[in-house]
Amino acid sequence: MTTAALIVAAGMSSRMGDFKPMLNIGSISIAQRVVATFQQSGVDKIVMVTGYNAVTLERHLADNGIVFLRNENYETTQMFDSVKIGLAYLADKCDRLLFTPVDIPLFTSSTVRALLASGAPLASPVCGDEQGHPTLISAALIPALLADSGEGGLRGALSRCGAEMRLVPVEDRGVLHDADTPEDYRALLKYHNEQLFRPVIAVSLAREKVFFDARTAMLLKLVDETCSVRSACQRMQLSYSSGWNSIRALESQLNHSLVNRSQGGSGGGKSTLTEAGRKLLASYEAFSAVLRAQAEAEFDEYFEGLL
Repeated sequence: MTTAALIVAAGMSSRMGDFKPMLNIGSISIAQRVVATFQQSGVDKIVMVTGYNAVTLERHLADNGIVFLRNENYETTQMFDSVKIGLAYLADKCDRLLFTPVDIPLFTSSTVRALLASGAPLASPVCGDEQGHPTLISAALIPALLADSGEGGLRGALSRCGAEMRLVPVEDRGVLHDADTPEDYRALLKYHNEQLFRPVIAVSLAREKVFFDARTAMLLKLVDETCSVRSACQRMQLSYSSGWNSIRALESQLNHSLVNRSQGGSGGGKSTLTEAGRKLLASYEAFSAVLRAQAEAEFDEYFEGLL
């Protein structure tokens, strides 16, 4: 089952007085922390809808393996309009997705796994008696959400989508903490300093040097999805030449072709993964998922009482 994450970060941060996604929580930004939690949870694809300060934010996150979409009308639209941009893109690319605004950065991977384990078409975490984020949404509900009037925003659309919201109890106050105002941000910092440590697994393949990692895997996945190296690079904030250099270096290390190329004509050029490219990508993703699960399982045994 393919799981995606949809992060909306198009707003102007007017109540904060500063650009929220790039404010730091510890040593990394709010946006980086949300992305890292989804990655640690084994999410297959992460999509972020940007708007205000889009270029700055996309460059800030360019190395994090994210697909970027733009809400060019962020000044005159609501958050639900940004949500719809992401939902339209993901409609045929996942079986379920986790949605959150970018300014709720401290939910844990344990909460994400609890939502996914619920098996519900629509689920939300509850800590104490308060409902929080992220929200689990089945891809089967996307058509109804895209067709919704938008009255009451996303919450209103979810109440009309035809599925009952399942509330999943969690012991994770991070699902409730946002960064809407300077006071909220100070509370986030305080809560962050009380958090537990967690393992972070980054898988790379190497000979003398690293030649394949999560970013290269994202590039291959987007090439196959868009049938275009140029489009894949644009969605990753990667230069076209750098993208091709990565592909050529990878092919050189493996001694076979990973990307089929066709020349442009009246219909334009086209690039797709070879069978070897798809097999490499699938093996890397499966291997990474196994290592993350093993790390989570062993972490408490080795570090209990130390952190």
